[in-house]
Amino acid sequence: MAAEDRAPAPSGRTQLTDLVRERKSALGLSYDRLAKRCIDPESGEQTVKSSWLHRLATGEPVISPDLAQLRGMAAGLDVPLGRIQDAAGSQFFGIDVVTARSGEVRALVERADRMSPEQLEQLMRLLDAFTSRD
Repeated sequence: MAAEDRAPAPSGRTQLTDLVRERKSALGLSYDRLAKRCIDPESGEQTVKSSWLHRLATGEPVISPDLAQLRGMAAGLDVPLGRIQDAAGSQFFGIDVVTARSGEVRALVERADRMSPEQLEQLMRLLDAFTSRD
């Protein structure tokens, strides 16, 4: 799918934006220096431009990143790829990660933020049922 064809982020979700802002600040980097660090370890190429990072961080519309861009961002921001993927999935696709209490099982849940506490508790019990018991 062409980057121009991808849908913008669902309104009100800023998980990836927040992560980029937080890590950029913690690392003390400009957008240009951060972009230069965003090298996909598989291809060795810079995967995001400073202008895209700036638009993302300032809340302007951006096209959702692909896997190579996420790998590059993980490297540039010095965070695990899974953390970047979770934030992007939540912000751009409305998919939240719910983890079992044990940490052994994870589920991707559409709009988990809209679930009631009772529904979340039921989901946690279901996930706990899949946790290995030695």
